[in-house]
Amino acid sequence: MKIFVKAKPNAKEDKIIPPPLTLIPETEEWYTVSVKEHPVGGRANEAITKLLAEYFHVSRSQVKLISGATSKRKVFDIKK
Repeated sequence: MKIFVKAKPNAKEDKIIPPPLTLIPETEEWYTVSVKEHPVGGRANEAITKLLAEYFHVSRSQVKLISGATSKRKVFDIKK
């Protein structure tokens, strides 16, 4: 499943805010993911990957960054 993420690096705490429930199935649903890591050397992306794996109860290897490695808006693929 593809999920869309708005990344917030250098935050006070690690947390995920799920998208609001919508009745329109074709709209993109954006998760807001805040992590304490700085966006240097891919450390924030790794922290987001780890947090998403915990949130969706999958291993880290099942969470893959598809696009947006240097952007605040990212797309992840999660294998279940």
